[in-house]
Amino acid sequence: MLNEKKLEMAFKRYSKNFVEGIKYDEVKEQYEERKHEIKSIVELNEIEKDHILLIDLSSISSCYFSKWKNDVLINGGRKFDELKKVQKVVFYQCMGQELYITRYPNMRVRYTFSEVITALIHFTMFGWEREEKILFDFIIKHFGRHLMDVNDENRHIWFLLELYLQYRNKTIMGTNQKLHLIVIEQLKENGLEYDLIPESLDVYQAVLEQWSNQDLELTGNLVEGMSLYHSKLAAEIGSLGEFGDFGYAFYPYEILFLIYVRKKHRLPVPEHFDDFLMITPEAKMIIDDPEPYPEWDPLLRLIDDFYRKNYPDYIPNKQGELFQ
Repeated sequence: MLNEKKLEMAFKRYSKNFVEGIKYDEVKEQYEERKHEIKSIVELNEIEKDHILLIDLSSISSCYFSKWKNDVLINGGRKFDELKKVQKVVFYQCMGQELYITRYPNMRVRYTFSEVITALIHFTMFGWEREEKILFDFIIKHFGRHLMDVNDENRHIWFLLELYLQYRNKTIMGTNQKLHLIVIEQLKENGLEYDLIPESLDVYQAVLEQWSNQDLELTGNLVEGMSLYHSKLAAEIGSLGEFGDFGYAFYPYEILFLIYVRKKHRLPVPEHFDDFLMITPEAKMIIDDPEPYPEWDPLLRLIDDFYRKNYPDYIPNKQGELFQ
């Protein structure tokens, strides 16, 4: 049973964190501090130091992540503007990381599997099909290897990836059903780490088996089950584990993606929600179809132009102009 009081208190902690903890003004200062470093490397064309540009992308992401929280969570906005920039940075972290496979084969990857799948799902919901395809191709190319370590414990991420595969009629390792189990077996055979990957997707398995049903009441029950699962974990804000962090604890994007996919298939979806999770500010953001591309961050543009200039094999060089 869900402790509603505990959940509400957790949400207050979640919101307070972006007022008294991770303050946008302080994060913006860190962004400004990186500006000189990035401009110096680019202007001097310091290729021997350019891996620092990849590292500095995290500061750009943090800046817009904090601004998103400030705009939506604190000030009651309804738009995805700043979150779009966060997902865009994840894309360029992937594109840049591939450049250093030979020079720095053991270089720490600047993103997580969860972050990349989250970006893929948002690109899909935003209607950015070109960038979605490029990112998916990157995932496939490096799946299970150093640049795409899939030893991830988050059930909702495996749910999102499998639902995406079924929605787009794609496969990974030859399947789009119970992918997590196939991945466990494949990694085990290859002597790679797989211990964090869940053997059960819990409530999400039932959703995957029935997401395309025609029954509105059944769909409502599935959404209710997902919301309950998410809410119980979000109520433990500050703890380790799924939905226990201050990033997406009260942003039910796995449910929003299910609703998006059903709408695309012209299947009935619930129009109103009463549970706490689904009426939080982040849950009520409005997604346009398609979402316009965000403005380019000037530092991200500098980094992209630098990589395009110096690395012919840089993936965006083969794709022309992106995000416009």
